[in-house]
Amino acid sequence: MRSAIFFCAFLHLLIFPQISGAKTWKVGSQFPNKSIQSAIDMSKDGDTILVASGTYHEKNITINKSVVVLGKGMPVLDGDGKYEIVSIKAWHVVFSGFKLQHTGYASLTDPAAIKIYNSNYVTVSDNVLDDTFFGIYAQYSKKSIIKNNKLTSFGKEEQQIGNGIHCWKSDSMQIIGNTITGHRDGIYFEFVTNSVIWRNHSVSNLRYGLHFMFSHDDAYVANVFSGNGAGVAVMFSHGVKMFYNTFSENWGDAAYGILLKEISDSYIEGNRFIKNTMGIFMEGANRVTLKRNTFHNNGWALKIFASCMDVTVSSNNFFGNTFDVGTNGTLVLNTFNGNYWDKYEGYDLNRDKIGDVPYRPISMYSVIIEKNPPAMILFRSIMVSLLDKTEKLIPSLTPENLKDETPSMKPLEL
Repeated sequence: MRSAIFFCAFLHLLIFPQISGAKTWKVGSQFPNKSIQSAIDMSKDGDTILVASGTYHEKNITINKSVVVLGKGMPVLDGDGKYEIVSIKAWHVVFSGFKLQHTGYASLTDPAAIKIYNSNYVTVSDNVLDDTFFGIYAQYSKKSIIKNNKLTSFGKEEQQIGNGIHCWKSDSMQIIGNTITGHRDGIYFEFVTNSVIWRNHSVSNLRYGLHFMFSHDDAYVANVFSGNGAGVAVMFSHGVKMFYNTFSENWGDAAYGILLKEISDSYIEGNRFIKNTMGIFMEGANRVTLKRNTFHNNGWALKIFASCMDVTVSSNNFFGNTFDVGTNGTLVLNTFNGNYWDKYEGYDLNRDKIGDVPYRPISMYSVIIEKNPPAMILFRSIMVSLLDKTEKLIPSLTPENLKDETPSMKPLEL
């Protein structure tokens, strides 16, 4: 907590170096100011509001000045199940060190524990949010930071709960080191550009750990998305960079580690896909590079539809997946090369660590399952094994040109 206060004080100096005579307003039962809102109303741009520990029942605190609002001893702001708790309507605001709980619930107004309205250079950090409709909501915001917050809600149905961190029509946002659970979507981006999502844990949310639409030139780095209803969805976007994330334990009829729909010119590198129904599901993806990822113990490691083109799958590891690759057509306009496949049974006579015969990652049985799901009952039967081996020698149902010409003989060091 002390480090958080020092961090906020440093931000304060950076933001308001030109303001002399800035004042600190103390709020608490032992001070003349008993109300946070009254202290804000009396303050001026550049001032600091220091709030002592305790529980504050104030109806919709509105921060409409460029101030720093700090909690000391984790004061509690309670919305009593009726209100939006904090509304930020000014630039250059720092809000840190509070526990916010029990927002109102309303699908028309979308109340949040903390909502940023048309404001830039806002920092929201080191807060604990408990039992909220929306957690932290930013609209029309630029160059703002949402960092090291813990958001927990208890939604039972998607229609009755909002998102943990929700950004709409914003730019250059930084979403860093947050933990989100129990919301509809852990992190939601729509029309958000040039932003970064880094080191977050989005776990056990009802729908998606990350839901991302119409947002371009963003980066997702070193996040964990685990146990969410359907995994992660990235749709209708270009210039997406996803590096060193973990997608795990997303199980269900329509669940996946990550869904890529109608995206282009994007990079997916260094990620881990572990124990998902599908590691990656791709539809309408163009000019996408999948490189140096690990697919381990998934149902389908990679399902890539015929609507995808110019997708390059190279230098990835495939271990213990029921099916390595699935598709819904015979037209293949994508490239596979240099991957390690644990099911590869080829040889390496010249010992260059590259298989001498191509590997065909699509089994005939996976094609049959795609068209007739009940056939899964025959999985691991002798008949299926014989059919698959025959298909690899004389391809008939599987796409003949979907193959890795240079399979690695040993797992790649990623």
